[in-house]
Amino acid sequence: MTPMSVRPATVDDAQAIAGLHVRSWQAAYRGHMPDKLLDNLDPAVWTARWRRGLEHPRPAETTFVAMAGARIVGFATAVDAENGEGAVSAIYVDPPSWGTGAGRLLMDAAVAHLTGGARPRVVRLWALDGNERARRFYERYGFTIDGARGSHTVGGAFEVPTVRYTLQPG
Repeated sequence: MTPMSVRPATVDDAQAIAGLHVRSWQAAYRGHMPDKLLDNLDPAVWTARWRRGLEHPRPAETTFVAMAGARIVGFATAVDAENGEGAVSAIYVDPPSWGTGAGRLLMDAAVAHLTGGARPRVVRLWALDGNERARRFYERYGFTIDGARGSHTVGGAFEVPTVRYTLQPG
């Protein structure tokens, strides 16, 4: 097995991140979002979006990539909030790399980033309500559902129900 590592993402990672982001959505959200929406996701559009985001990141936002050798197999984005909380706004692993430990490494990096030093002590994330695989991962990691529910608009018109998780490290 190829050793894995995590590092901050760079602009040069945009295409690899976008491709695995699309593949992850297509695998994880099949049955939860319309097939037509998932089948029409365009990696080129997502690459341009990722390139812009990595060139000009939002304040307090850091994206990490998991590497298996020289290949990017996942990413996570951590956001420091002004209210004393942090958030994992995205965490995705390429489907062929599910179960390899890449997700754990990414979550470790995001949580350490958000809770180190004078950073927030509470970390939150939102999950698609029906995404049982992801929800099991978050719960095994130590996140708990905090009772907040919401929805996320996808493709401009399709609403997916979400649940919020909270982690209070250490």
